[in-house]
Parts: sequence; structure tokens; C-alpha cells
Amino acid sequence: VQLQASGGGLVQAGGSLRLSCVVSGGTFRLYYMGWFRQAPGKEREFVAAIDWRGGSTKYADSVKGRFTISRDNSKNTVYLQMNSLKPEDTAVYYCAADVAGLGDVTKEAYDYWGQGTLVTVSS
Repeated sequence: VQLQASGGGLVQAGGSLRLSCVVSGGTFRLYYMGWFRQAPGKEREFVAAIDWRGGSTKYADSVKGRFTISRDNSKNTVYLQMNSLKPEDTAVYYCAADVAGLGDVTKEAYDYWGQGTLVTVSS
């Protein structure tokens, strides 16, 4: 299973970005998918997750109301729409696949990871 994340970049505070993650080599439609992020000098942290049907989502408190996770099973793709970005959102963002569908928010629950895409929010 391979995950390819894209869509990162430099944006001003208050701006928006949409990240995409394409999954290949597995049965995407059955996977619970998540987004995590890691800022310099910090641990990788949970951002958002979505179940296999797209009917159930979870968010970190720090991004609730600003970020939206979605998926398109016909395109093997999961998205993260990020609005009202803040400088503290600056990080490398990783998509991840939970094959067992545990629906957990811990990084240990995820089996496959993308390479990460850098998001930089300037003040």
C-alpha cells in the first residue's frame, strides 16, 4: 500500500489549503483514514480521521470548525480542507491508513503512511 500526499505550500494566516492523499495498492474503500501533523521539534499529532464510508469523522480540538476531512472512494483519495489557517498550523502533514478500521486517533493504530507534505502559515 502506498500513500502519496500533496497540496502543501506557503499561505498567509487566514488563508486556505486543501491537501490530498492518493492511496494505491490496497483496498482503499475499506480503510479508516487519518491526517496527522508534525511541527519542528514536536511529536506527531492527530489532526482528523474519517471512516471507510465517510459518514463518521473525528477532529483534534485545535482544528475543529476550521478543517474538514473527506474522501472519494472512487478516486482512492482522502482530502483535508484547511480554512482559517494559523501560524501554529505550520507542520508537515501526513496521511495514514488504518487497515483494521480501529478508528483510533493514536498514530500507533495506523499501518501505512504517506511521505508528508509541508504546510507553512505566515503571520
